[in-house]
Amino acid sequence: MYTIIVVPPQLDGTGEQLKIGPGERLAFGRATAGNDLVISHDGVSRVAGEITAHRAYWTLTNHSAHQTYVVENPEGAGEHVKIAPGRQDAPIPFEFSRVVLPAAGDLLSFDVWAPCHGFRARAADPGTPGAITAPAFALDRTKRYFAVLAALCEPRLRGAPHAPPPTVDEVVERLCPFWPAANRSSVAWNIDYLAVKLRLRPGPDTAMPGPRLNGKKQSLVSLALRFDLVREEDLLMLDAAVAGELDVPVAGKLDVPVAGKVRS
Repeated sequence: MYTIIVVPPQLDGTGEQLKIGPGERLAFGRATAGNDLVISHDGVSRVAGEITAHRAYWTLTNHSAHQTYVVENPEGAGEHVKIAPGRQDAPIPFEFSRVVLPAAGDLLSFDVWAPCHGFRARAADPGTPGAITAPAFALDRTKRYFAVLAALCEPRLRGAPHAPPPTVDEVVERLCPFWPAANRSSVAWNIDYLAVKLRLRPGPDTAMPGPRLNGKKQSLVSLALRFDLVREEDLLMLDAAVAGELDVPVAGKLDVPVAGKVRS
């Protein structure tokens, strides 16, 4: 029974999927002899690499002496794994992956589909004594600060993993359908609030204000996507608002500073 499906690049011309099962290997490269997947490009090594199938994941070996390969998660908003030259059997954790090969100024890619990940069923009451574990990031998805965070993350979640965060003006325009009073100062304040709430900078009550946080929006987006604080399904809220399908605006009140202090 196969577990891994490899979809050849467009330049292959055949469009035929390659399937391998646990313990089986698939070699790829420019040479027609010895490779299961032939990539006919002068910038690809004759023996470029090898994929090995396992039950729930796969590994990648990079036979190139100089080129680093990148395995992207197209559904992971920029999530990727770098495979250094000569690396053997690097485990790839993604269900859907895109292997990117630098080739003489071009970036060639082919897709690899792995089985769906299995998860342990969450027990309703594990019976372990003690206090409940505090959440790592206490975010309220009904608040407008979360809508601001979702708007910041939207370009990368929409399939542009290297896109810069939107400007404050672009966030204002995105949120106006369900937050008519949104403006540059209110959005900027919520960005500052998120930086404190997610502990990227100290709060106003601390003795030391800490260094100025450069690239604040970039840091917020990176943290939020790294720990899945904002997911693709959270964008449905923004889409519904634009389509006029929300009966109740996100957050019943505006998150604003009180006496110069941040409040949750």
